[in-house]
Amino acid sequence: MTGPATDAPRPPHLEELPQDAPLDARALARIVATALDEDLGAAPGRDVTTQSTIPADVEVAGVVATREECVLAGIDAIQETMRQVAERLGLAAPTVTLEAADGDRLAPGAVIARFVGPGHVVLIAERTLLNIMSRASGVATHTRRWADALEGTGARVLDTRKTTPGLRELEKYAVRMGGGVNKRMGLFDCAMVKDNHIVAAGSVGAAIARIGERFPDVPVQVEVESAAQAAEAIAAGARFLMLDNMGHDAMAALVADVRAGEGPGAGGERGTGKVWLEATGGLTLANVRDVAETGVDFMSVGALTHSSPIVDLGLDLA
Repeated sequence: MTGPATDAPRPPHLEELPQDAPLDARALARIVATALDEDLGAAPGRDVTTQSTIPADVEVAGVVATREECVLAGIDAIQETMRQVAERLGLAAPTVTLEAADGDRLAPGAVIARFVGPGHVVLIAERTLLNIMSRASGVATHTRRWADALEGTGARVLDTRKTTPGLRELEKYAVRMGGGVNKRMGLFDCAMVKDNHIVAAGSVGAAIARIGERFPDVPVQVEVESAAQAAEAIAAGARFLMLDNMGHDAMAALVADVRAGEGPGAGGERGTGKVWLEATGGLTLANVRDVAETGVDFMSVGALTHSSPIVDLGLDLA
């Protein structure tokens, strides 16, 4: 079996790209619409309490603020939710003035935005916009703890596909706002060869070759559990290895060996070029710096999205 053509351009891994993409407006609009459908029933929907107790022409003013220290994410949900509610009800959208930005570290009590507009719109939008922002800010705040723990090590924290169904765009954006790095967005944009794929294909090399033949436009990452698997993956052309549940010493030795093989290929060197290395499994805030000292480039932490507590935010009328 031959390896991939050396002159073929290598598709970039998402982890290598700038992590500054804004929140996708279409994804946010879809998330808000789905949440409003859940809250109000079939469009245009109704809030039986608000629409019974408050006249439609009453205007209100107030603020959205944080009740605890946090890293902010999802601020665009304020205007998008109020816009969609106003459209459903045939009312004017409230005027919103933002006083913070996503990625900001906020102290308890910090005002995020001020608003003035129809009371029906504000009160109907309240829970939906707070739910979205509380979730996103929780992910960003949790991610920031990991990014801070890795400060100065050269390693960066990655998210995974362990996201809330329907909220992947939001949660991965929140990871970016917290200083983390997005791994693949789904099964479509990166090939990730794991143990079951290796068993089914027959070997690491066979799995990589088949992916290259069918989907040459996607980057390939390989999960390895030993130095032998790593060597086979690199020989087959893999330039991104996930070191799964390795002990500290074994990981450090493997990283050193891979780094020794990076180079232009002169003088008998293997000449692989850059090989990105990611630690996976068993990572905690308590051991993350020790793992970083092995020389890995990334650490993937599913807990960024599956276990981040929400941030307590509030909407208060003046």
